[in-house]
Amino acid sequence: MLTHPPLKVLIVDDEPLARLRLRGLVEANEEPRAEVVAEAGSGDQALVWLRDHACDLILLDVQMPGLDGLGLAEALRGRPFAPAIVFVTAHAQHALQAFELEALDYLTKPVRRERLQGSLARAAQRLGERAAAQARDDQERPSGADTPVINITERGRLLRVPLSEVLYFKAELKYLTLRTATQSHVMDGSLSDLEQRLGDRFLRVHRNALVAKSAVRELERHVPTEGPADADGDTAGELGWAVRIAHVNEWLAVSRRQVAAVREALAGQR
Repeated sequence: MLTHPPLKVLIVDDEPLARLRLRGLVEANEEPRAEVVAEAGSGDQALVWLRDHACDLILLDVQMPGLDGLGLAEALRGRPFAPAIVFVTAHAQHALQAFELEALDYLTKPVRRERLQGSLARAAQRLGERAAAQARDDQERPSGADTPVINITERGRLLRVPLSEVLYFKAELKYLTLRTATQSHVMDGSLSDLEQRLGDRFLRVHRNALVAKSAVRELERHVPTEGPADADGDTAGELGWAVRIAHVNEWLAVSRRQVAAVREALAGQR
């Protein structure tokens, strides 16, 4: 019997007790299986998490301080491989606006187990349909088809950058930098989305960098700049690792957990 991995769920609600109850309902659901991979107390916190991570479904409160649920949904709208969104709120008056933002479902608090199960089932179905469509596209693409490209909107114009020219993607504050041998471009999106889309051709070397394997020329010990320990567990002042990128001779930091994968990538190019 074919088994599917559990749905990865992000819960976004400014009330800790509401998050706790939702977590219990999600993880008690038998079919489809689902796991809570993270929680956030605001839309802003969720956006920060989504820059470096991916999930299948967001259970999203509407009214929160700062960036509210509707604002977060709008910010994610149109992203490739964006997670499905199910609004969970005590205020039913936002339902129409929620569905205009292409929400998968709209649940009112207190959430009933049966209603949540239905939402999880729809999310699993959508994920399966997306995977099947991608598989069909891969099978139907003829050999010698056009080179894959990355589309970028920059200063009012659409640029098509061949994927074969991309050396790396790097996450900055609220955007990504795409680097080729001759230019740097600023683009929207998240590294997690790109990592899923691009497959084995690219390698995540650090939480803020996705590098073309063919562009990695050297792995070397480097003394990092001063600063606090980062989310990858690398300690400030500690001798770390970095990779040299072909054509531009730039060095990008490598987290300790990714050193082995970078070594494998280098070995595979010999």
